[in-house]
Amino acid sequence: MRDSLIGYETLRVIWWLLLGVLLIGFAITDGFDMGVGATFRILGRTDAERRALLESIEPVWEGNQVWLVLGGGAAFAAWPLLYATSFSGLYLAMFLLLLALILRPVGFVYRNKLTHARWRDTWDWALTIGGAVPALLFGVAFANLFLGLPFHFDALQRPSAYGGFFSLLHPFALLGGVISLSMLILHGAAYAAMKVGEPMAGRARGIGRAASAVYLVAFIGGGLWVASILTGYHIVSGADHAAPSDPTHKVVELLAGDWLNNFRVWPWMWAAPVGAIMAAVSAHLMLRLRLAGAAFIATSVVQAGTIFTAGFSLFPFLMPSSTDPNQSLTIWDASSSQKTLLLMLCATIVFLPIVLAYTAWVFSVLKGRITLDNLQGHEDPY
Repeated sequence: MRDSLIGYETLRVIWWLLLGVLLIGFAITDGFDMGVGATFRILGRTDAERRALLESIEPVWEGNQVWLVLGGGAAFAAWPLLYATSFSGLYLAMFLLLLALILRPVGFVYRNKLTHARWRDTWDWALTIGGAVPALLFGVAFANLFLGLPFHFDALQRPSAYGGFFSLLHPFALLGGVISLSMLILHGAAYAAMKVGEPMAGRARGIGRAASAVYLVAFIGGGLWVASILTGYHIVSGADHAAPSDPTHKVVELLAGDWLNNFRVWPWMWAAPVGAIMAAVSAHLMLRLRLAGAAFIATSVVQAGTIFTAGFSLFPFLMPSSTDPNQSLTIWDASSSQKTLLLMLCATIVFLPIVLAYTAWVFSVLKGRITLDNLQGHEDPY
């Protein structure tokens, strides 16, 4: 396949970018679901108010999950070594994440089956957990990539992972969880301020402003931690960008502050963290001015800027190894074959625009606010 119109190196970079785009799509669409869920019991203080909040996300949450499925499928098909190693080393964390994600659809279906207060209160807690726990764990997982995960490969490229769930709870990883949770609560608050009526919208504006402040402190603090304390990974030799994938042939060295090396080499990458910070400040101001639509656009930029910041810092690493840095996974040695990447790219060019068009159509059909008056006489979830 070396005579292909698109070289192997280029395809690997394209699929790295596509993985980031899919993660951003998931954060923007399903992120506001999680943000609303995490603050569900605060935004809604009566049964009617909570039903209004549910009405704002129930029609779209299932479609939003498509981005998670696409991201998982892309990791499986384009980066099989990443998929296998992450599920081996993060098994319990993945299990807890999926369990929390499952709570949301179950809560949507069963909450309104009965009108008993204790029944609905129990499912309200399930919806809150289903929003807050994934939002926290996503950040913890991403932050652990900067620390390196304990794994290596044998002669047959079979991954061996060490450590347990509690070893993932490093202070820096918990800070990453705070960044993720606060940015998704901010996103969900902007969405709620835009989609539901008073008094829920007023509470959402207040929660959103508080979340933006927490996000800014955590995000800037995390950046300073990365720059001054964390040890970064740097490929010294042995990484053939166009060779078949084999993560055991390169040499990696660890240097203090080296996770920021890409920003020194390519200064345009600073647009990602600066954009995220400016968007968070803008979202705070827009919520104060009651411009919920503009705030939602700003919080969407926060999601994209934060994810791109992490991706730019790690590039070309996908999953660094703390036990054997030389066997860390990078985009140059953890991908599928050139033919596989090319065929999947052709399919993506056809189907991704369809997903985007459908998503845009759904949100255009469901535009407008949901008020308490809309719920009078309706006990069903839709």
